[in-house]
Amino acid sequence: MKVAVVGATGLVGTQMMRVLEERKFPVTEFIPVASEKSVGKKVTFKGKEYTVVGMQDAINMKPQLAIFSAGGGTSKTWAPKFAEAGITVVDNSSAWRMEPDIKLVVPEVNAHVLTKDDKIIANPNCSTIQMVVALVGVHKAYQIRRIVVSTYQSVTGTGKKAVDQLMNERKGISGDMAYPHKIDMNALPHIDVFLDNGYTKEEMKMVNETRKIMEDDTIQVTATTVRIPVIGGHSEAVNVEFEKDYELADVKKILENTSGVIVMDDPKNNVYPMPIVSHNRDEVFVGRLRRDESQPKTLNMWIVSDNLRKGAATNAVQIAEYLVKNSLI
Repeated sequence: MKVAVVGATGLVGTQMMRVLEERKFPVTEFIPVASEKSVGKKVTFKGKEYTVVGMQDAINMKPQLAIFSAGGGTSKTWAPKFAEAGITVVDNSSAWRMEPDIKLVVPEVNAHVLTKDDKIIANPNCSTIQMVVALVGVHKAYQIRRIVVSTYQSVTGTGKKAVDQLMNERKGISGDMAYPHKIDMNALPHIDVFLDNGYTKEEMKMVNETRKIMEDDTIQVTATTVRIPVIGGHSEAVNVEFEKDYELADVKKILENTSGVIVMDDPKNNVYPMPIVSHNRDEVFVGRLRRDESQPKTLNMWIVSDNLRKGAATNAVQIAEYLVKNSLI
């Protein structure tokens, strides 16, 4: 399997290479790809040094698979060119997610939608991925009517510039600003751009992507997304209203049997998910399970996952693994 990683020098691209290594994905030839300014740089994969190549050179090398993490503009321009050359693209940007004929996939939830004809496959938004992994089992059991989600998102979701801003502020050093405000010792209710409806693009991604992945347009979703001075993972407070009532013990059992989920729910002993626990892990951690006492058939839960791993790199590699396992590539 000849594999290209597009955006190999970025935060997520680096994680993708690490995940491909760790999960022993069957790479027989590796092609690191990046923008013109990074062409010629060196990256290391499986202990071997590789030289970064440009887009067209990568297409000419005819990989079977290209995993993209190079931004929406690059994906819009280059993913179709890779696809036209017969290369299957798994794209981590927001460019293709809501296109009607492009599959938006979280393997634990909806890998069954994939076919051999899918040449561009979209990787969902990080905050959506962890939420739907945690909700897929309880949705099957009780039918979700409405989700209210508030996120507490790591600066790594913005990229290296944001991490540098946080660390500079912590040290009292002035430098480039990724955000319009200070992030250290602060919380910004502002992720991506504001839209005409007053929501941010990130919030509307969670609304629209959840319905598409869960294959259910009746699910009502409202979101508030917040950036916090944390490195390691995104956290979410999720309030879920069901059509059917539930027993808390049954919910816990469903979650314990949900692929990719680890339940950490023993608050009396201070056991609950935190970003520091999820860092460099591929699982989605769920805890603080409790009944919403203000209305019936409603559950409160706390969901945490490493946004660079399951929220991006790992999910993309899992899609590729499914394609290989089912001879779809």
